[in-house]
Amino acid sequence: ALYSLMNYADIVGGTWYPEGGMYGVVEAMYQLALELGVVFHFNEAVTEITVENKSVHEIITHRSVYHADALIGSADYHHIETQLLPLSFQSYTRQYWDTRKMAPSCLLYYVGINKKISNLLHHSLFFDTDFSKHADEIYETPSWPTDPLFYVCASSVTDAAAAPAGNENLFFLIPVAAGLKDDSEAVRELYFQKILSRFENRIGITIKDSIVYKKSFAYSDFVSNYNSFKGNAYGLANTLKQTAILKPSCKSKKVDNLFYAGQLTVPGPGVPPSLISGEVVAGEVLKLLEK
Repeated sequence: ALYSLMNYADIVGGTWYPEGGMYGVVEAMYQLALELGVVFHFNEAVTEITVENKSVHEIITHRSVYHADALIGSADYHHIETQLLPLSFQSYTRQYWDTRKMAPSCLLYYVGINKKISNLLHHSLFFDTDFSKHADEIYETPSWPTDPLFYVCASSVTDAAAAPAGNENLFFLIPVAAGLKDDSEAVRELYFQKILSRFENRIGITIKDSIVYKKSFAYSDFVSNYNSFKGNAYGLANTLKQTAILKPSCKSKKVDNLFYAGQLTVPGPGVPPSLISGEVVAGEVLKLLEK
């Protein structure tokens, strides 16, 4: 019942598209932060967080060492806990993480074509194969899907700036089980051809000869780019035992000034909930600093 409210909000309230795409949200937040005096250090990976007297002492990167009154970790929660913190200051054990039920990962394709598709909407869901079988291959017997459902986003239908004039910007998404490591180029190409054929049959237009750009993104990319636990794309599965206070806490249980934001903590996965998690934890940090 709780999660059905999300469907109601989508259907009745509708969804909104930020000008410039989802990255437009990032750019807007970045500009606002600059105006507020925030200093950014890019391309500087954190390698260790040291703790003294139950407080973050140093944030060590491959370039420098920083000190802070409070630290918000919005990178992958599991990565921060298990790779950056000393074992004695980790809130959750490896067994805890290994027994979490994960939401799906994704096999993604970013595709540009040099023509317009007149009968395509911004969002298209291809649920033309067995839903139950695909769900089982994600959650029950994690394996590469036999005949996957998939989603297509054509943002250029709504936003002319998303592609050059006369072109289309397409985004294909196949939900897959988290932790599927064999995402070789051969596997990626196999699945692209599968869904491309179904896509073309459904819209009645051939696009394979009009593709001018194609890039894939899968398990190994989620891990290397984001240190994503098990290559997940959506955090923890929305089960009753992983809801609300049963999710990993936004405040460390062992380090007084360490907080967490992002999809693996409350309120949960997705861009809006992740943004909300930052807002929630910012309030908690202010309370700490005001003491």
